[in-house]
Amino acid sequence: MAERDNRRGQRRDRDEAPEFADRLVAINRVSKTVKGGKRFGFAALVVVGDQKGRVGFGKGKAKEVPEAIRKATEQAKRNMIRVALKEGRTLHHDMEGRHGAGKVIMRTAPEGTGIIAGGPMRAVFEMLGIKDVVSKSVGSQNPYNMIRATLDGLKKEASPRSVAARRGKKVADILRKDEAPAKAEA
Repeated sequence: MAERDNRRGQRRDRDEAPEFADRLVAINRVSKTVKGGKRFGFAALVVVGDQKGRVGFGKGKAKEVPEAIRKATEQAKRNMIRVALKEGRTLHHDMEGRHGAGKVIMRTAPEGTGIIAGGPMRAVFEMLGIKDVVSKSVGSQNPYNMIRATLDGLKKEASPRSVAARRGKKVADILRKDEAPAKAEA
């Protein structure tokens, strides 16, 4: 029995091997008034990613800040999504994401542009591994809604390979002439 548990532990360690970077986006202090005074609690919002196309976010609540951050990080690792990146640095196409009153617009950008994005969106793009993107947040400035809207938009992204597979065509047939790889033209 102990050997079996040990094997599981080793397997779990191998699954955790891809090192994730995390970014604390917001901490909110809340108080509850009780008979003897006030009791404080903390809520943390964390974005986690491997900077190679996977990202997730989580929120955690606890009486102490480090515990809230730990809970948020664990939840973020469980709720990760994979996003196809163009050349490993930008998005394949422009897109919009919505959540509640929050709306975000994300656009591809040429190399060297950098990340042009506001606070919570910037954290998502950095943890995702995007190097060049132009984005705008419209509506809600609530960091929770901005992150959810950003992830909603990123879920809609489709790489040329996935579109070609879905349509039963070749990648060269999907791309426009000016975007087609040199091999497809030759």
